[in-house]
Amino acid sequence: MPKSTPRKRTAQIVPKQSTKKHAAIVKKVPPTTLITGGTGFLGAHLVRQLVESGAKNIRVIATSIPEWLVGLGVDTLEGSITNADDTARAVEGVTEIYHLAGRVSRDKDDAREMYRLHVEGTRLLCDAAKKADVKTIVLASSSGTIAVTEKGDVVPDETYPPPLDIIARWPYYASKAYQEMAALERFNGKGLRLVIMNPSLLLGPGDDRLSSTKVILDFMARKITAVPNGGLSFVDVRDTAQAFRSAMQKGRHGQRYLLGAVNWTFVKFFDRLERLTKVASPRLALPSKVTVTGAKVIDSLFRQWNFASPLEADTIEMAEYFWYLTHAKARRELGFTPRDPGDTLNDTVRYVRENFLGGALQCNSALVRRVTDSRKMRHSRFANETF
Repeated sequence: MPKSTPRKRTAQIVPKQSTKKHAAIVKKVPPTTLITGGTGFLGAHLVRQLVESGAKNIRVIATSIPEWLVGLGVDTLEGSITNADDTARAVEGVTEIYHLAGRVSRDKDDAREMYRLHVEGTRLLCDAAKKADVKTIVLASSSGTIAVTEKGDVVPDETYPPPLDIIARWPYYASKAYQEMAALERFNGKGLRLVIMNPSLLLGPGDDRLSSTKVILDFMARKITAVPNGGLSFVDVRDTAQAFRSAMQKGRHGQRYLLGAVNWTFVKFFDRLERLTKVASPRLALPSKVTVTGAKVIDSLFRQWNFASPLEADTIEMAEYFWYLTHAKARRELGFTPRDPGDTLNDTVRYVRENFLGGALQCNSALVRRVTDSRKMRHSRFANETF
């Protein structure tokens, strides 16, 4: 019988049959970017920009989680940076942090709470971040920690000596100055990077708490009866959010970056608003001392009677100073290019009109009553930023 030649055997690669349906296997990307204060004016724009850019690894910590944030699909944590346990959970697995959590208030009664949030909360966050091996923190401060003068004869940059004698008068700016110091002290060392952002008055759409754009509502509601003698800088919140993203990539450790689009006197600011809103700008300009002293007297009387004061004395006093700045460093190092200030004002006016005035007045009547009462406004939480 002829011998049969054995056939050469070859190994065959047979795909392993999975016991699970592929559609059911969805691995969640762990968050590596933390945003504190992500539900505030600036924070909301920053979160949305990051999501729109394709980021999938975002975590937001806030004292309450709104529906719109859940709808974006980001990881959320309800808590406070003033709580050590909440902060430790927030930084777990994170490599970079946008620290925006803050409170804006002109009321001296809120000094302790602002110090607790801005300074003590920042210390907790920085300590927890170092333990969790976080590499970068971009901190939201305020231009008011540097860029404020009595006469407006100079335009400060980041090297300008902090005017402590001026900002010490207002707890908000004092707490932000101490916040910067605390962050520089606690988040420092090999491989660590802390970038401080100092935006001026934030304007633009989306400020549903009126934490920064209340001046526009007050003007449109004809509540501003006299023109302050000082000047202001403002910047679009959308451009600011973009600058924060650039700072995360390009910002240098221990450096400040002033952000502002324009420096205007209040006379020019109100004249531009008059053209946009068709609301007459106030023509009365009182001497500085008369304006501030009168406001303080009225405010004091109303407080004694336990009524909400129609005047915010500290706000009036601040408007007698000049909050000018130059953004040359941010332009040079971060590529910061603010849009036309007229476009920012136009978008702000449109948002305020649609959401707080006109046809929206009835459906928002309760909200309007709340935000136009200065005593109640000071209880707004996690808002960013002002002057």
